[in-house]
Amino acid sequence: MKIYNSITRKKEEFIPIDPNEIKMYVCGQTVYDYCHLGHARKAIVFDMIRRWFMASNYKVTFVENITDIDDKIINRAYENNESITLLTSRFIQYMHEDFAALGVLPPDIQPKATEYIPQMLDIIQTLIDKGFAYVAANGDIFYAVRKFASYGKLSGKSLDLLMPGERVEVDNNKRDPLDFVLWKMAKENEPYWDSPFGKGRPGWHIECSAMSQDILGSTFDIHGGGEDLQFPHHENEIAQSEACNDCKFARYWMHNGFLNINDEKMSKSLGNFFTLRDVLKTYSGETIRFFMLKTHYRSPLNFNQQNLNEAKNGLDRLYNCINNVSLNATAEPIDWNETYAQKIKLAMEDDFNTSLALSYLFEMCNKVNSLKDIFLANQLVKLANVFGLLSNDPQQHFKRELAIAEEEINKLIEQRATAKINKNYSLADEIRKKLLEQNIVLEDTASGTKWKKI
Repeated sequence: MKIYNSITRKKEEFIPIDPNEIKMYVCGQTVYDYCHLGHARKAIVFDMIRRWFMASNYKVTFVENITDIDDKIINRAYENNESITLLTSRFIQYMHEDFAALGVLPPDIQPKATEYIPQMLDIIQTLIDKGFAYVAANGDIFYAVRKFASYGKLSGKSLDLLMPGERVEVDNNKRDPLDFVLWKMAKENEPYWDSPFGKGRPGWHIECSAMSQDILGSTFDIHGGGEDLQFPHHENEIAQSEACNDCKFARYWMHNGFLNINDEKMSKSLGNFFTLRDVLKTYSGETIRFFMLKTHYRSPLNFNQQNLNEAKNGLDRLYNCINNVSLNATAEPIDWNETYAQKIKLAMEDDFNTSLALSYLFEMCNKVNSLKDIFLANQLVKLANVFGLLSNDPQQHFKRELAIAEEEINKLIEQRATAKINKNYSLADEIRKKLLEQNIVLEDTASGTKWKKI
């Protein structure tokens, strides 16, 4: 299996530290607001990767953190006149609800930053002792970037070309403009923790170093996140962790590409900012998931209504396919020797090429429609399940997006049956036509009339 490693900028053969287990750490949410579509893409991408490893018979330990203390959280709680705990607990719940709607599996471990303050302080003390960190005049503790010789190896940025303000906070207390904060001394009316350095709170970057190290060890298999986190967040994690532990931090770095709205960067100032919760009011979570998996995880993804509608139609097509055959509820596991399973496996083992893999599902769909092959239909469902797709009953899937209530459909079907008994065929045809205008097609079978959405 090959994975594109962001730190080497090439595809590499994936060899986990433990041949039977994969340890993954993915940077999670800062919980002060609703999740947006960029968060949704990250969640779906790494859920897909995790699911594929599980389907490949690996044990996976999947860790995704929660940042529950930072400037944005403090400011939002102050604006809302509520406690930080109340604010963060509410948005953690919203996040769980939204990601569940996308079919994202809960992390095996989901640590909160505030639960790992002692571990952060231990790393900070080690960095001070080794000369990689210093206490500034105002009491803040900074990491001395130029002390870490390989700084920039992930992002490819040269220290000499970096300018203060380029995603690097400007602070006159730093010895070097590029240094970053590890521990902030508490300001008036701010939350704080006691430490050997004084009352304060952690900087953002130290959180993930502490949580990943404590849970997964000094070196683990995969560290992931959105492309926007490569610099400075992930670059700073590497500097902290490798300077502290004198060993490689993560062996493989994976980053999903940016999400654009109508070919523009999503931004509140441009008026094209969408929360996931807003989009879920119109489209199912499975439709959003299918839409995002149609594009390779490292490629930019353009979000617009036309693309989303096309994804909806594609997903409907797959559900219609399995709705036309009698699935075996006690089917055997995936037959990986079957032709399409082998093709999907090859696509996924080439850096998780979901775009190609999903195209094979449609090839299977065509064969099922023409041959009514029950084995292939079951195989299609099981393979789709690996991607978190086709996990609903077809009728339940279509119910969600009906333009006409199910009760009304059944009522019209009964009226049509009565009309046919009374040989009122013009009324029966009129009812069929009325339902067809609502994208509902009727099929008369020996066991009665069935309907499906088209």
